[in-house]
Amino acid sequence: MCTTVIVGEKASSDGSFLLARSADSSALKAQHFKIHPAKDYPSGAMYRTKDFNGATNFTYPQPAHAMRYTTVPNWYTQLHGAVGFNEVGLGITGTESIYARDDALALDPYNTESGITEDDILDVLLPRCKTAKEAVELLGKIIETQGAGEGFGVGFADAKEVWYLETGTGHQWMAQRTPSEVYFASGNQGRLRFFSPDDKQNLSSPNLVEWAEKNGFYDPKKGKFDFADAYTRHDARDYDYNIPRVWQIQKMLNPKLDQKVEDGRNFDVYLKPENPIGIQELKDVMRDHFNETEHDPYTFGLNGKEPWRPVSVFRTYEAHVLQVRPFMPPAVGNVIYLAFGMADLSCFMPFYMGLESVPPQYTEGTDKADDVSVYWKFRKLQTLAMTDYPTLAPIVKKAFAERETKVGEEQAEFEKKYIELAKTDKEAANKFLQTFNLGVLADTEKLVDQLTNELFTKLTAKIEKENFFANRKALD
Repeated sequence: MCTTVIVGEKASSDGSFLLARSADSSALKAQHFKIHPAKDYPSGAMYRTKDFNGATNFTYPQPAHAMRYTTVPNWYTQLHGAVGFNEVGLGITGTESIYARDDALALDPYNTESGITEDDILDVLLPRCKTAKEAVELLGKIIETQGAGEGFGVGFADAKEVWYLETGTGHQWMAQRTPSEVYFASGNQGRLRFFSPDDKQNLSSPNLVEWAEKNGFYDPKKGKFDFADAYTRHDARDYDYNIPRVWQIQKMLNPKLDQKVEDGRNFDVYLKPENPIGIQELKDVMRDHFNETEHDPYTFGLNGKEPWRPVSVFRTYEAHVLQVRPFMPPAVGNVIYLAFGMADLSCFMPFYMGLESVPPQYTEGTDKADDVSVYWKFRKLQTLAMTDYPTLAPIVKKAFAERETKVGEEQAEFEKKYIELAKTDKEAANKFLQTFNLGVLADTEKLVDQLTNELFTKLTAKIEKENFFANRKALD
C-alpha cells in the first residue's frame, strides 16, 4: 500500500525529473540499502523468485552481463527493491499497489503462481535496461507473456523522460510518458485514463482496447477509451482509503484548486502545479497526515479508526524521493533521498548514484528490534515519539527539519566542488563523493541516537512525575 507522485522536468523547480513514493506494509519490515555489483552470468542462468522465498514462482533469464544497480529491499527476501538506479542512470520506483475491477479479473486473472510481482521488478529491469522507455516495454512484455501476479504501478526515469505504467488485469497494461509541465499523483488506485494507440506518449498491451470492448468494459459510442474506467476498481473502499490522499496531494501542490473528495474518479490525472515542485515539497507530501485538520489521526491524540487514510502512516517502512538532474554528472545528479520508517518522523538522507558502499548497519535488521541497524534506530525513535505525539513528535520533526536544511546547504557546496574537481581529477572527485556521502549518513545516525536519548529522558521524567509516591513529610 503506497502513495506515488511523479513530476515532469518543467514542473520541477530546477529542471529535475522527480519521483516520490511511500511504501507501506508493516513497521516490523526492516529495510536495507543494497548495492548490487555488476556481474556476468553463464548462458541459461535464471532469476528465480522462489530462490529468495519470494511471492510467486516467477522466473526470467539472467542477462549475460548485469549492470551495477541499487535497491532498497526487505530484510527477509532481499527482494521488493522499492527504488534504485543502475550504472547508466535509469531510475525506477515500484510499486504502487492498485486493484483491477473484479469482473475483469474474472476473465483475465492475475497469475499468482508464476507472474511477475513487485518482488521482482527492479531486480529484473535494472541490471539490463538502459532507458525508461526500454524498461517500460520490457515490463509490459513480461506482463503480456507471463502475467502479473498482482496489480501495480511503476515509475521510470532517465535523463530524457519519465514514464508511469499501470496494470489492468493479469495480462493487460498501459503506460504514459508524464508531460513535462505537470505532476501525477496516485494512492493505491488506477489513475491513468485516456489512451490512444496513435499517441507516441502511450504504450500498452497490444489488445488493450479491443479486449475491453469485446468483454463489455468499453463502449466506443460513449467516447474515448478510459483505462481506469475499463480496468480498475472504483467503489466505496476507494473513497476512504485512496481518493483522500490524491485529493490532499493536489490540494497541497495546487492550493487554489477546489474539488470534492467524492468526485475523485474525475480528478485530473495530470496537473500543472501552482508553484514549481522541489525536493522539499515532495518530502512534505510524503510526511503529510492531513496535518492539524479534523482528519489528522496523530496531532490531537492517536486515532487508528480515522476513516481517511493519510500518506504518512506508522507502518510505512520507507519513503523516498528519486531525483534525476540531466544537466549534472550522473554520479551526483542522480540522487535517492531515503527516509527509513514513517516519513513524518524520519529524516530523508541523500544516497548519490556514485556512492560505492554503505556501512554494515544499512544492510542489517530483521523483524525484531536491535541496536545496530539504521532501520531500527529510526523505528525505535518513531515508536517513542508516537507514545505522546503532541509533545514528542515536534522535537523530532524540528531536529530533522534543521538537519535536512543543513545537509541541503552542504550538498550544494559539495556538488559545486565535485563538478570542478571531476574536470581535472576524476579519482579525487570520486573519493570526495564517498567521504561526503558517508559523512552525511554517519552524522544523521548520530542525531537519531541523540534524539532517542532525549525522548527517553523526557518520558522518564514524565513517568516519574506521574508515579512519584512522595513521602508526605518530604524526608526523601
